[in-house]
Amino acid sequence: MPDLSLGDDLRAFVDTSPSPSHAVAELARRLRAAGFTELAEADRWELAPGGQHFVVRHGSLIAFRVGSASPAEAGLRLVGAHTDSPTFKVRPRDDVRQAGYRLVGVEPYGGGLWHTWLDRELTVAGRVALRGGGTALVRLPGAALRLPSLAIHLDRSVREGLKLDPQRELVPVWSQDLGTEPGLREALATEVGAAVQDVVGHDLVLADTQPAGRTGADGSWIAAPRLDNLASCHAGVTALIAAAATSRTQLLVANDHEEVGSGSMSGARGSFLEDVVRRLVAVLDAGDPQALPRALAQSRLVSADMAHAVHPTRSDRHEPGHQPQLGSGPVLKVNANQAYATDAVTSGWFAERCAEASVPVQWFVTRADLPCGSTIGPLTATRLGIATVDVGAPMLAMHSARELASALDVPLMVGALTACFAD
Repeated sequence: MPDLSLGDDLRAFVDTSPSPSHAVAELARRLRAAGFTELAEADRWELAPGGQHFVVRHGSLIAFRVGSASPAEAGLRLVGAHTDSPTFKVRPRDDVRQAGYRLVGVEPYGGGLWHTWLDRELTVAGRVALRGGGTALVRLPGAALRLPSLAIHLDRSVREGLKLDPQRELVPVWSQDLGTEPGLREALATEVGAAVQDVVGHDLVLADTQPAGRTGADGSWIAAPRLDNLASCHAGVTALIAAAATSRTQLLVANDHEEVGSGSMSGARGSFLEDVVRRLVAVLDAGDPQALPRALAQSRLVSADMAHAVHPTRSDRHEPGHQPQLGSGPVLKVNANQAYATDAVTSGWFAERCAEASVPVQWFVTRADLPCGSTIGPLTATRLGIATVDVGAPMLAMHSARELASALDVPLMVGALTACFAD
């Protein structure tokens, strides 16, 4: 029986991370346990070789270990991932009442397979803003919400294909409207120990309450929500903690808002990573006006986001020569139109690192007659001018409420990223 312990650790990570804010909190907890200390963006940073630190900006986190040489002399080794997944965001005015029910107003976030959310036990998770400027993480206990399907007897057209109107049909039910029951606001206030009027804002998502589980004939597959892309966050932080210090500064960035285009202060289009790299260079290469471009010219970024394994019954939707398999190692992602940032140099560099770590490599190229998804790799490469390779662990049912991956790929991805940090 193969060792599935890292797969079990991934399942625990996913269960603890129902929202980007929770994912950042869990990343921070693991980093603190490994000796990393938190820095505030508003403070003056004092950095020294070997120092281990992290900084948080909303639903994003950057962690780094300072190398023994300055960034201008040795460059950086970076791994990037994202903390968000397709879900539903709770609207500011969330109390919806119709047909004798109380519902919670939401809107889709990202490009989810929304039919997979029907008839599942859901809850609300994220953060709330409190009067006076404070915030609190919140995850309502139990399964407070549900998106019930319409019975086939009331709409037999579903036999020709289910089409869901997100405004009208994807509104989760909270309770019957009896006029006395507490609503979402009251439940949130109770959960964080505040008065209802002191909850002045929120950033909340729906989350499936079913824990991540083992599945498959031998139990080596992982069935879980949010594997895209918490699996890459988990592999990145595990690799950073495990990597030995080198001359190069090692950095992990986990951005929010990738699923909606990364256009935010904490997304890959924003300044977060650039701000941190500039500060690192300013402190460690003080007095050299050319230090930043020198550092970036010697750096490598591994953009880690999940990849499409070949589908067991729809292999026709895959490029015949590029059909990744579950459990067979990281996938190098290539696109001629730069939906992925991989090029000859970066793919060769990554493949060499994997060979050194005895990790097999697979390739993904989308069919020429199908559009290609993208990720933070091209955005970060464009903003920083840094050599980038896009990779990911193979999975099925991407963007479903319940995705599928192999526990065998978890140590392979961790091994590959650890080798990239160690280069």
